[in-house]
Amino acid sequence: MLTKTQKVSFVDEHKKLLKSYKVVGIVQLRGIPDRLLQSTKNQLKESTKFIMGRKSLLTKILESNENTKPLAAELTDTSAIILSNEDPFQLFRKFKSNSLKLAAKPGQVSPDDVSVQAGETGIQPGQTVTDLKSAGIDVQIQKGKVVIAKDKVLVKKGEIISANIAKALHTLDIMPFMAVIEPASILADGMIFSKKVLGISPESTVQELTLGFRNALGICLEANIINAYTINNFITKAYTSALHVGLEAKALDSGIVELLLARAASEAAALSGTVGSAPASEEATETETKTE
Repeated sequence: MLTKTQKVSFVDEHKKLLKSYKVVGIVQLRGIPDRLLQSTKNQLKESTKFIMGRKSLLTKILESNENTKPLAAELTDTSAIILSNEDPFQLFRKFKSNSLKLAAKPGQVSPDDVSVQAGETGIQPGQTVTDLKSAGIDVQIQKGKVVIAKDKVLVKKGEIISANIAKALHTLDIMPFMAVIEPASILADGMIFSKKVLGISPESTVQELTLGFRNALGICLEANIINAYTINNFITKAYTSALHVGLEAKALDSGIVELLLARAASEAAALSGTVGSAPASEEATETETKTE
């Protein structure tokens, strides 16, 4: 427990520290294991400073500056202030890269479908077999080994994890939960970036821009809008159309004269194939006439 003097000293010290960093953010630490917090702090110790304390003290630190004052709304009883000079998006990704798998507890909501796969488990026969069967898993003993007979979805996304399923998952060393420290908001260059914005990755941005460009290009081509991106398509289309008109009209133009000659040669060849000796019936009639 800090004394009043210590509290004042804590706030004053960090007020000054706040001014020496370009990036200020808030992280929520509820439900975050201490080992994950420590590993994250160690990973970011060269670039990021954590200010941890009571909500009332952190609020006073943030409200000491008009720029950081809006961040105070993000504070909870389990929050911390982070200070850095890194790009906010890079900083967010560094936080996200450090995560920890957690075992399921009864009463928790499953984040995804949780399944078990058929095959050997490496578990010794005994009470664990009963625990697995209690969770609805088809378990058999084959040659002294515990084997799951077939695949099974134990709990679907959004469903509550029961005590039996939690115990079975622990036995099988399946950890469906993921703990990660994510900045709730980051202030940089006078702008506050939310977690949703910070979570945008370069890859997803490129994909969205590519899709948007293709859609816009399709609309421009359909509406005959000429710009730097459609001009080549329209020139090609115009050339093809002019070529077709010229061939149909048999216009003697240097651009299509070779095509016209090729078409004429093809038609002449086809015509010569149909013009040959007279039909047999006509030859017979002519012979009879001469005989008479």
